[in-house]
Amino acid sequence: MRLFRRGERASTLDLLVTGLGNPGREYERTRHNVGWLVVDELARRQGASWRSKFSGSLAEIRVGDTRLALLKPETYMNESGRSVGAAARFFKVPADSLLVVHDDVDLEPGRLQARRGGGLAGHNGLRSLAQHLGTQEFLRLRIGVGRPSRGDPRPVSDWVLSPFAAEEDVEALVSRAADAVETIAGEGLEAAQARFN
Repeated sequence: MRLFRRGERASTLDLLVTGLGNPGREYERTRHNVGWLVVDELARRQGASWRSKFSGSLAEIRVGDTRLALLKPETYMNESGRSVGAAARFFKVPADSLLVVHDDVDLEPGRLQARRGGGLAGHNGLRSLAQHLGTQEFLRLRIGVGRPSRGDPRPVSDWVLSPFAAEEDVEALVSRAADAVETIAGEGLEAAQARFN
């Protein structure tokens, strides 16, 4: 299904949804890649296919009447802004039409928070986006992955690059986060906040 036709104004795209992650098999099911897992789920629900574009993978879907582009930057996390900035310029999307789905160590595991803007909280992917976009006022879906528990010697950087624990229901978390993205797309940020925050 092709949503963008030659000659149409780029404003036919309602929302650019970027899932943050790292390329490579070793990162596939890690906490830091939960953003990728969510956009993969959105693409799966719509039967969308991925193609290489903007130093990443791009898929185009509809949620109701809303046209979305899904982007997985295939730069490393700290260079995500290169990919997202190129896509945002191409589609001419303002910051409030860009939704970034990412892991967050400051939220307890499994908790979701939809918001507009906010700090960077030491997240290298968000820092790169802010640099390339010139603003931090994009939409975010923060997905709680928590921090190492007391007695766990790993630094936070190793924690986020490690796989989810066996007892964590990753499929349920990813499905709920994809529902939140669909709610933002179809009903707006406030509706998603009321339902998922």
